[in-house]
Amino acid sequence: MSTVTSADGTRIAYEKLGSGPALIMVDGALCYRAFGPTKKIAEALAENFTVYIYDRRGRGESGDTAPFDVAREVEDLEALVKEAGGPVHLFGQSSGAALALEAVRRGLPVTKLAIYEAPFIVDGTRSPVGPEYVESLHAALAAGRPGDALRAFFKVVEMPALMIAVMRFMPPWKKLCAVAPTLPYDSAVVGDFQVGTALPEGRWASVTVPTLVADGGKSPAWMRNAQRALAAALPNATTTTLEGQNHMVKPGPLTPVLTDFFTK
Repeated sequence: MSTVTSADGTRIAYEKLGSGPALIMVDGALCYRAFGPTKKIAEALAENFTVYIYDRRGRGESGDTAPFDVAREVEDLEALVKEAGGPVHLFGQSSGAALALEAVRRGLPVTKLAIYEAPFIVDGTRSPVGPEYVESLHAALAAGRPGDALRAFFKVVEMPALMIAVMRFMPPWKKLCAVAPTLPYDSAVVGDFQVGTALPEGRWASVTVPTLVADGGKSPAWMRNAQRALAAALPNATTTTLEGQNHMVKPGPLTPVLTDFFTK
């Protein structure tokens, strides 16, 4: 493990794999280097790229500094880009896709951007996420009940009720509780785009780099509709669907798609 120091003094833990053009990967909610799909995807991509994976602030071995602002997460990425000798390729999944997109919008030096299923809600194919969700997160965390925050999150992402009930008895529960305080961070990144209305016109007009917007063929209609809407809102985007995949995309189908996009 290595670290970089973000603009506000927060230490961000990362590791580097492989060789070739620099590629930074951005995790979604609750995930970090030691927990989630990123490590396996990075290992597969390391045959062609120098892959940087990192713990977003408040997770794993990275520090955190209050108060939180989305700008701080963008600065964390800026520190990594500087360490990599930027500009870089950038890939994000789920809320990490939204963060990667926001970082490019704010001027992060990126050559190409790939995103997988930014969890936006752009129509009536599922219920929007209301302000009461974020309020419940803050209330649970302030009361020292990270498990309640996790259950609120799992409900919002439409995990079956039975699975939510048994999650606390499963081995990952302690790791999830440890990073539950970062759930409001993800909401700060995606919340404005989960209200069930069209994406704001011109929001990403400055994101002119080649961008790949990918989804899974088995993902629900609301998710796939959002990716099409996002691609239409970007000046230089292409789309692809990974058949047989859902939001928990597997490295096997994803890796060749990313490799082709970033190398062609």
